Amino acid sequence: MKTVNEMSLSFPSKSCNEAFARSVAAAFIMNLDPTINELSDIKTAVSEAVTNCIVHGYRRSNGTIYIKGRITDTNKVIIKIRDKGCGIENIEKAMEPLYTTAPEEERAGLGFAVMQSFCDKVKVKSRVSEGTTVTLEKTIARQDV
Repeated sequence: MKTVNEMSLSFPSKSCNEAFARSVAAAFIMNLDPTINELSDIKTAVSEAVTNCIVHGYRRSNGTIYIKGRITDTNKVIIKIRDKGCGIENIEKAMEPLYTTAPEEERAGLGFAVMQSFCDKVKVKSRVSEGTTVTLEKTIARQDV
């Protein structure tokens, strides 16, 4: 697979920047002419990953969220969302539906399940006290005109 476009950005871990991240991801894939559903899927998955960085990674403290996006010649969109927060002790457990480390904030524990339902592939790498990287992959179907 050859990379045909890429981007990177970083921003403070403030909840107001979740909408910014969604908008950037949407703008980045627009030249692929995604369907409304494909666009919504990417935006929702990015939103969930960024929210996880803010709520769980940095636990509402100050930090930076990093996003790298890549589009391949096969219309595969690969978006990596990374924090340098507390990390995840047990990734398998964290990815279980309804599991949350922030029940006091009335979190449903569905973030990873939502990401998985909207993407072709979700990978999570994490180290305690070093941070977490979530990689989202989704192929955008070519729209024959």
